[in-house]
Amino acid sequence: MTDETSGVGYVDIYLLPIPADRVDEYRAQATNFGSVVRELGGLSYREFRGDDLGEAFTKIADADLLTAAVAEFESRAHRDQVMAAVMEDPRVTAMPEPVADMSRMRYGGFETFVTA
Repeated sequence: MTDETSGVGYVDIYLLPIPADRVDEYRAQATNFGSVVRELGGLSYREFRGDDLGEAFTKIADADLLTAAVAEFESRAHRDQVMAAVMEDPRVTAMPEPVADMSRMRYGGFETFVTA
């Protein structure tokens, strides 16, 4: 169910704890990844740092910073097409080892159903 008035029908949301002492390295990797997403057709890519986190995030270690990334697409099919190209792009495949433990990442795709 896409909300035709929103202009954006699908987002991927990624939650990833990163070592707080490596935030600059992570920012460089995320900026590179987001640039590739945008260049290959993603509508937008933004990352956020956790600031006012509730009790649900108490398992995040004090030495970690929680990040949230949002990548916007026209639809799930558009996301699938763009992300397949992103994951094969040499700028992504040649990236150094991730700063964060990627097994701790949580993510999912979400279809727009309310805009206000």
